[in-house]
Amino acid sequence: QRQLMESGGGSVQVGGSLRLSCATSGYTIKGYSLGWFRQTPGKEREGIAAIYRGGGSTYYDDSVKGRFFISHDDVKNTLSLQMNNLKPEDTGMYYCTAANDVASWLDGENTWGQGTQVRVYS
Repeated sequence: QRQLMESGGGSVQVGGSLRLSCATSGYTIKGYSLGWFRQTPGKEREGIAAIYRGGGSTYYDDSVKGRFFISHDDVKNTLSLQMNNLKPEDTGMYYCTAANDVASWLDGENTWGQGTQVRVYS
């Protein structure tokens, strides 16, 4: 059974770090582009990081570039997002996502997990 299930959210002080994980049962990097969207208060969901199908390339939104790092373990079927130097504007709901191809992922045509909440406080 294919499913996406996030974990690892929580509250952290400005400048701190969190690591999000997603169990990607049935979704391999060989067959899917996998990534993370987030929804911050008052804004639409936005794609912030992805590993493209095949695993050869990654994508980062400018807002997280250099601070967030995405990885996937095909053996453990786990997608991870290491978030460093967190800022208050990183507060939001983070969703693990899977799409058949890059274009679909960027368009938000994804399979979605339930989401995990991240709160960054000063």
